[in-house]
Amino acid sequence: MSTRKVETDNLPATDDLAGRIAAILEAARSQVVRSVNATTVLAYWHIGRELVEALQQGEQRADYGQTLIKRLARHLTERYGQGYSATNLFHFRKFYLAYADRILHPVGVISHSHDAALQIAHPAGGLSAPDFHPQLSWSHYRSLMRVTNPEARRFYEEEAVRANWSRRELERQINSLYHERLLVSRDKAGMLAEQRKPDDLLRPIDVLKDPYILEFLDLPNIDRLHENKLEDAIISHLQQFLLELGRGFSFIARQQRMRFGDKDFYVDLVFYNYLLKCFVLVDLKIGELTHQDIGQMDGYVRMYEEQHRTESDNPTIGLILCSEKNEAVAQYSVLHESQQLFASRYRFTLPSEEELQRELLRERALIENQHETQR
Repeated sequence: MSTRKVETDNLPATDDLAGRIAAILEAARSQVVRSVNATTVLAYWHIGRELVEALQQGEQRADYGQTLIKRLARHLTERYGQGYSATNLFHFRKFYLAYADRILHPVGVISHSHDAALQIAHPAGGLSAPDFHPQLSWSHYRSLMRVTNPEARRFYEEEAVRANWSRRELERQINSLYHERLLVSRDKAGMLAEQRKPDDLLRPIDVLKDPYILEFLDLPNIDRLHENKLEDAIISHLQQFLLELGRGFSFIARQQRMRFGDKDFYVDLVFYNYLLKCFVLVDLKIGELTHQDIGQMDGYVRMYEEQHRTESDNPTIGLILCSEKNEAVAQYSVLHESQQLFASRYRFTLPSEEELQRELLRERALIENQHETQR
């Protein structure tokens, strides 16, 4: 068997070849981003135009527009999902009104929804204008619409395209009044050059993970799916953790339903502590703790007291757990009339808030690491 040594000198330079292939891939990815953005934004512009024309031709009653859009939203959300709520339809209308003079019809195109559909399906001969920037996403335009000064809005739009700003970077520049600061700056060129090198650039993956794009394409939100799995895993661990503490916890239910009026509410975990002779309601939130979370738990405690507590039971207590990437919050929720009992007795039996925070952080880090290794 003979072997022949490969002459590496005759092979093309690997670095050069890899560079050319990378350039092809980057160009293709950028084209996908531009195509997705342009199609989505054009569709929303057309929807906005249809709404404006329908409202102009409709009845002159003050509530006509609200009624029409709410009825239309119900029809569209049933067919296409939550991306077409009444709030979003009003945003489409606002977008059309803000950009009606910027995105123009080609000469001879009649303004009808059938023609709009053809223009979107065949963009080469469809709606276009020199001042329309398809690189910007609907998320960008949502931010731009909050800029009331047309000149400033145009400036931020052009800079976002030129510097490839992400939506978060665009928001940061708007909130810092970049346009206004530039107008009074003595070194405009230097200021422009500095701001065109942001840390937060738009990447193709950001577009594909944009919730507005996922809604438009009727695709599941992968981050939301991961968040749901994360929450489910943490709840399972908390259930086992509290039972193994040896402090009187007895498991009652998971996702227990409570009905109030015509609405259903669900509590993540319900325990009965036989040492304290009281129910313990546990609710987990992925994200930061808000006043709404506290108010919601107080409501759960009151409902549970009315529906399940007997005369032999001590007052029900709530436990709110919030888990973020590198932070955890644990907070007990006690009704005002039960605070003295909580301080004098419950505190000595229940796990401390610090103990629960440490366990939340440890378990979330473990789950996140497992998720990363499986990707």
